[in-house]
Amino acid sequence: MLNIYVEIDVEQHSPIGATVRMNVLNCQHVALLVSNLERADRFYGRVLGLPCVPRPLNFSGVWYQIGTLQLHLIVRDDYVQPLENPEKWGRNPHLALAVDDLDAARTRLFEYGYEVKPSASGRAALFVRDPDGNIVELALAREPLSTTASTNSRARPQTSA
Repeated sequence: MLNIYVEIDVEQHSPIGATVRMNVLNCQHVALLVSNLERADRFYGRVLGLPCVPRPLNFSGVWYQIGTLQLHLIVRDDYVQPLENPEKWGRNPHLALAVDDLDAARTRLFEYGYEVKPSASGRAALFVRDPDGNIVELALAREPLSTTASTNSRARPQTSA
Protein backbone atom coordinates (compact mmCIF):
# COMPACT_ATOMS: atom_id res chain seq x y z
CA MET A 1 0.00 0.00 0.00
CA LEU A 2 1.32 3.42 -0.96
CA ASN A 3 0.68 6.27 1.48
CA ILE A 4 0.83 9.79 0.13
CA TYR A 5 0.86 12.73 2.51
CA VAL A 6 0.07 16.24 1.38
CA GLU A 7 0.52 19.25 3.64
CA ILE A 8 -2.09 21.92 3.00
CA ASP A 9 -1.84 25.48 4.24
CA VAL A 10 -5.34 25.98 5.66
CA GLU A 11 -5.05 29.77 5.37
CA GLN A 12 -4.46 29.52 1.62
CA HIS A 13 -7.14 26.87 1.08
CA SER A 14 -10.04 28.43 2.97
CA PRO A 15 -13.54 28.23 1.53
CA ILE A 16 -14.46 31.11 -0.75
CA GLY A 17 -15.38 34.10 1.37
CA ALA A 18 -13.81 32.79 4.61
CA THR A 19 -12.09 35.99 5.72
CA VAL A 20 -12.76 36.04 9.47
CA ARG A 21 -10.54 34.09 11.86
CA MET A 22 -12.31 32.31 14.72
CA ASN A 23 -10.78 32.93 18.17
CA VAL A 24 -11.56 30.21 20.72
CA LEU A 25 -11.23 31.76 24.20
CA ASN A 26 -11.51 28.80 26.57
CA CYS A 27 -13.20 25.50 27.27
CA GLN A 28 -16.51 26.06 29.05
CA HIS A 29 -17.63 22.53 29.76
CA VAL A 30 -17.17 18.86 29.02
CA ALA A 31 -20.19 16.55 28.83
CA LEU A 32 -20.03 12.85 29.71
CA LEU A 33 -22.73 10.25 29.29
CA VAL A 34 -23.68 8.12 32.30
CA SER A 35 -26.30 5.41 32.74
CA ASN A 36 -27.13 5.92 36.43
CA LEU A 37 -27.09 9.46 37.80
CA GLU A 38 -27.02 8.48 41.48
CA ARG A 39 -24.05 6.17 40.99
CA ALA A 40 -22.21 8.72 38.83
CA ASP A 41 -22.89 11.52 41.34
CA ARG A 42 -21.44 9.34 44.10
CA PHE A 43 -18.23 8.97 42.06
CA TYR A 44 -17.81 12.57 40.87
CA GLY A 45 -19.36 14.32 43.88
CA ARG A 46 -18.34 12.14 46.81
CA VAL A 47 -15.24 10.21 45.69
CA LEU A 48 -13.63 12.96 43.58
CA GLY A 49 -15.15 15.74 45.71
CA LEU A 50 -16.32 17.93 42.82
CA PRO A 51 -18.72 20.72 43.88
CA CYS A 52 -22.17 20.52 42.31
CA VAL A 53 -23.62 23.65 40.69
CA PRO A 54 -27.23 24.49 39.74
CA ARG A 55 -28.38 23.57 36.24
CA PRO A 56 -31.35 25.27 34.56
CA LEU A 57 -32.37 22.27 32.43
CA ASN A 58 -35.25 19.84 32.93
CA PHE A 59 -33.69 16.55 31.75
CA SER A 60 -31.70 14.16 33.97
CA GLY A 61 -28.17 15.27 34.69
CA VAL A 62 -25.85 17.03 37.11
CA TRP A 63 -23.19 19.73 36.69
CA TYR A 64 -19.94 20.21 38.63
CA GLN A 65 -17.61 23.19 38.75
CA ILE A 66 -13.87 22.52 38.27
CA GLY A 67 -12.03 25.84 38.28
CA THR A 68 -13.43 27.74 35.30
CA LEU A 69 -14.61 24.53 33.62
CA GLN A 70 -17.86 22.68 34.20
CA LEU A 71 -18.40 18.94 33.93
CA HIS A 72 -21.90 18.03 32.73
CA LEU A 73 -23.19 14.50 33.27
CA ILE A 74 -26.00 13.51 30.92
CA VAL A 75 -28.06 10.35 31.45
CA ARG A 76 -28.49 7.69 28.80
CA ASP A 77 -29.88 4.51 30.36
CA ASP A 78 -27.98 2.00 28.20
CA TYR A 79 -24.63 3.80 28.19
CA VAL A 80 -21.31 2.01 28.78
CA GLN A 81 -18.04 3.57 27.54
CA PRO A 82 -16.01 0.96 25.65
CA LEU A 83 -12.37 0.50 26.63
CA GLU A 84 -10.54 0.58 23.28
CA ASN A 85 -7.03 0.25 24.73
CA PRO A 86 -7.15 -1.81 27.95
CA GLU A 87 -3.37 -1.69 28.40
CA LYS A 88 -2.94 2.09 28.24
CA TRP A 89 -5.99 3.86 29.64
CA GLY A 90 -4.58 7.25 28.62
CA ARG A 91 -4.89 6.23 24.96
CA ASN A 92 -8.69 6.16 25.33
CA PRO A 93 -11.04 9.16 25.40
CA HIS A 94 -10.71 10.67 28.87
CA LEU A 95 -11.18 13.70 31.08
CA ALA A 96 -7.98 15.00 32.72
CA LEU A 97 -8.10 16.74 36.10
CA ALA A 98 -5.23 18.27 38.09
CA VAL A 99 -4.79 17.30 41.74
CA ASP A 100 -2.41 18.68 44.34
CA ASP A 101 -1.56 15.30 45.92
CA LEU A 102 -1.46 12.23 43.70
CA ASP A 103 -0.82 9.82 46.59
CA ALA A 104 -3.91 11.11 48.43
CA ALA A 105 -5.97 10.72 45.25
CA ARG A 106 -4.74 7.14 44.78
CA THR A 107 -5.49 6.28 48.42
CA ARG A 108 -9.00 7.76 48.24
CA LEU A 109 -9.80 5.81 45.07
CA PHE A 110 -8.52 2.58 46.66
CA GLU A 111 -10.63 3.26 49.77
CA TYR A 112 -13.72 3.39 47.56
CA GLY A 113 -12.69 0.23 45.70
CA TYR A 114 -11.71 1.71 42.34
CA GLU A 115 -9.00 0.20 40.14
CA VAL A 116 -6.23 2.68 39.40
CA LYS A 117 -3.67 2.52 36.60
CA PRO A 118 -0.50 4.64 36.57
CA SER A 119 0.33 6.64 33.48
CA ALA A 120 2.18 4.45 30.97
CA SER A 121 4.26 7.50 30.00
CA GLY A 122 5.83 7.73 33.45
CA ARG A 123 4.25 11.12 34.15
CA ALA A 124 2.91 11.88 37.63
CA ALA A 125 -0.62 10.81 36.72
CA LEU A 126 -3.06 7.97 37.24
CA PHE A 127 -6.22 6.80 35.54
CA VAL A 128 -9.51 5.55 36.97
CA ARG A 129 -12.80 4.52 35.34
CA ASP A 130 -16.09 5.89 36.61
CA PRO A 131 -19.00 3.45 37.14
CA ASP A 132 -19.91 3.71 33.43
CA GLY A 133 -16.38 3.19 32.17
CA ASN A 134 -15.55 6.84 31.42
CA ILE A 135 -11.83 7.32 32.07
CA VAL A 136 -10.66 10.11 34.33
CA GLU A 137 -6.99 11.07 34.47
CA LEU A 138 -5.77 12.59 37.71
CA ALA A 139 -2.46 14.35 37.13
CA LEU A 140 -0.24 16.17 39.55
CA ALA A 141 -0.91 19.91 39.13
CA ARG A 142 1.76 21.85 37.28
CA GLU A 143 2.29 25.41 36.18
CA PRO A 144 -0.46 26.60 33.83
CA LEU A 145 0.38 26.48 30.15
CA SER A 146 1.12 29.80 28.51
CA THR A 147 -1.93 31.47 27.00
CA THR A 148 0.14 34.09 25.19
CA ALA A 149 1.35 31.83 22.39
CA SER A 150 0.84 33.31 18.96
CA THR A 151 -1.93 31.72 16.93
CA ASN A 152 0.53 31.55 14.05
CA SER A 153 2.96 29.35 16.00
CA ARG A 154 0.71 26.40 16.75
CA ALA A 155 2.14 23.01 17.58
CA ARG A 156 1.63 20.51 14.80
CA PRO A 157 -0.29 17.31 15.52
CA GLN A 158 2.01 14.39 16.25
CA THR A 159 1.31 11.11 14.52
CA SER A 160 2.92 7.77 15.03
CA ALA A 161 3.72 5.17 12.42
